[in-house]
Amino acid sequence: MKNTRLLLTFLMTVGCWSAGASLPSAQPGERQLTGTWSAQWICDGGFSPYDYGVYRFRKRLDLPKKPERFVINISADNRYRLLVNGQEACWGPARGDLNRWYYETVDIAPLLRPGQNVLAVTVWNLGTRSPGAQISRQTGLIVQGNSSVEDDVNTDGSWLVLRDESFSPLFNCPEAGYIGGHDRIDGTKYPWGWETVGFDDSKWYAATGFSPGKTYGAPGYGESDWILTPRDIPMMELTEQRLTAVRRQQGLASLPTFIDGRSPLKIPARTKCTVLLDQGFLTTAYPELKVSGGKGSKIKLTYSEALFDERGKGNRNEIDGRECRGFADEFLPDGADGRLFRPLWFKTYRYIQLDIETGAAPLVVEDLYGIYTGYPFEVRGSFESDDPALEKIWETGWRTARLCAHETYFDCPYYEQLQYAGDTRIQALISLYVSGDDRLVRKAIRMYDLSRSYEGITCSRYPSHIPQYIPPFSLYWIGMIHDYWMHRSDDAFVRSFLPGIRTVLSWFTEKIDPRTGLLKNGLPHWNFTDWATSWERGIAPESDSSGSAITTLQLAAALDDAADLMRRYDRPAEAKEYAATSAGLKKNVYEKCWDASKGLLRDYIGSPTYSQHVNIMGILTDAIPHKDQRAVFERIDSDPSLTQTTFYYKFYLIRALKKVGLADRYTEMLGPWQQMIDIGLTTFAETPEPTRSDCHAWSSSPNYDLLATVCGVEPASPGFATVRIAPHPGRLKQIKGIVPHSEGDITVELQRDGNKLSGQVALPGQLTGDFVWNGKTVKLHPGVNPIRF
Repeated sequence: MKNTRLLLTFLMTVGCWSAGASLPSAQPGERQLTGTWSAQWICDGGFSPYDYGVYRFRKRLDLPKKPERFVINISADNRYRLLVNGQEACWGPARGDLNRWYYETVDIAPLLRPGQNVLAVTVWNLGTRSPGAQISRQTGLIVQGNSSVEDDVNTDGSWLVLRDESFSPLFNCPEAGYIGGHDRIDGTKYPWGWETVGFDDSKWYAATGFSPGKTYGAPGYGESDWILTPRDIPMMELTEQRLTAVRRQQGLASLPTFIDGRSPLKIPARTKCTVLLDQGFLTTAYPELKVSGGKGSKIKLTYSEALFDERGKGNRNEIDGRECRGFADEFLPDGADGRLFRPLWFKTYRYIQLDIETGAAPLVVEDLYGIYTGYPFEVRGSFESDDPALEKIWETGWRTARLCAHETYFDCPYYEQLQYAGDTRIQALISLYVSGDDRLVRKAIRMYDLSRSYEGITCSRYPSHIPQYIPPFSLYWIGMIHDYWMHRSDDAFVRSFLPGIRTVLSWFTEKIDPRTGLLKNGLPHWNFTDWATSWERGIAPESDSSGSAITTLQLAAALDDAADLMRRYDRPAEAKEYAATSAGLKKNVYEKCWDASKGLLRDYIGSPTYSQHVNIMGILTDAIPHKDQRAVFERIDSDPSLTQTTFYYKFYLIRALKKVGLADRYTEMLGPWQQMIDIGLTTFAETPEPTRSDCHAWSSSPNYDLLATVCGVEPASPGFATVRIAPHPGRLKQIKGIVPHSEGDITVELQRDGNKLSGQVALPGQLTGDFVWNGKTVKLHPGVNPIRF
């Protein structure tokens, strides 16, 4: 991928720039951080602010000279894109909720010039067709100058607005409810050139101001809406991606080559044609289609992760007998030259199908490409070995993780784009190990805390305007905080979540059945555990007289994590209470669910079924005595009659594998990931075939385990103050791993010959730790440490 570049919405030409690099960094001024802003939220007063609409706002600005700095703060509901003198400045806001409504701070001075300037902002509200992750109050835009120097651009009635009637929503797939509607754009109604200084806006309307901007603690009547908060993550990456192949066509004389950007496709009048394009790998990108002529034509773009036949998806590389199904946008050209179509929101696709029908005029398709977008992770971590298959697993896993990380983490980019706590815990560890960037991790932890309901538990996914509760995911939120605590020295941040941890645990402990000592059966909401094939809706089994042993042990694990945190932060009474409750739960599960004849835990008291899951949790929590744990793992790893874990819960399977001292088997357990690659997947799927989603970040756990298990790099104390390196290369003869650390990078480079191990470990800064191999431990010191066993 090359040429990070400017995204232009419906401009005559395409300009390039390094997104975010052209504008100086800026921070909000003190007056933006507290109290009430002098700027007003504005909208088009002629239309309902709650319904679907795309709006164009303009503000002229006369300057005697080009300023050295001109810092503004901007936000909108649902979303906005800001252009200054026709050049893109920023877009957002970063996704949040009404109690934490983000705004961006940007220095637009490089885009300004002496004399006439124009700020042009597109704001859109998808109304009832908004994505599930989009929380909204009403359509609105707010711009606030950072100081009195910039106050001329504060939003008020001096801004002009026009509703853009060229846009209408498409809702062409039943599952679009989670990611929102798609776009039909009529080029004959589009206000071409609206973002330029010379555009005639004399027939536009004065915007309606209706409420001042407010920050947390601003004086008023306590309304909790649009609490303006500085953006706490970087702007998303924007990088051009060229499509790699035209796979087939129908209705044309030959296979077109226009995707190279140099060979326009000329389509005669009154022609119907179809062109199937292949990106070569799954991506999340804004498609940009440049056309000339073709008035009266209709262009449909359909986006798909894979092609389908009557049996499903099959090999993702094969196209014969398969069709492209999925979400779609439509563009109706106005007949002018050099028109550029780009939808409001990015699309997820490997395949794009163009269906074109021309009218009385011929159409020229000049180019079609994507602008990749996602969280701008910088890759610091890496893994290398003598097995090239692992390199492909690493590459595929990281692509999966990246496509599922934008302004929040996503479970999947195609179907839902929602941040689920069970998924996010795994995603967060991958981010920390591959990139070292913890900003999206911190945001996720905070957003779940904001989501807690009146009952005390967190939403399963957040932000979301469709509330959903998966109680075990609240427990994983506690685990995620514990993970963060182990990897980062950030006491004030971690301490702030202790009240939320207490409310979550109170919800659960109130539901312990005094008759059984396990959690009660029939817990409220959706108690999802894993997409095991024999479990209805992924819910762990229970009976009328017994709750789930699996969920009970998940609670015990969360109590243990909470006890660690309470001890650290001087709450000994709560630490003691949580530890005692956890011990009681483990004791009860073992006494009432252990089947001595099988040497396994049952799924619930008296259960005829057994699962990998409950025994994994039995090992991880020490509900199963330590002396029996390896034998139990051997059984669950070799007995296919047990309910098997899918990709999600295999993360916890590997935790148990390590705990019982069998981690040298890890690379042998990667067969299911290799099988996905073998059938053409370029990202890792949600579940084994047949899968709904081809890209699900909970399946990217190898990117964590190749570093944390094979290279063996893990924090030995909170804040990653010390490190423990216990490698498990298994069949590999050579491994090299780099793990980001707050003091620099930890590098492990080892060669194995039977039981002999040699190489070196480099620790950054003042980091110290231990190296463990075959029961022997040596001390590690800052700098390069030779390794020889």
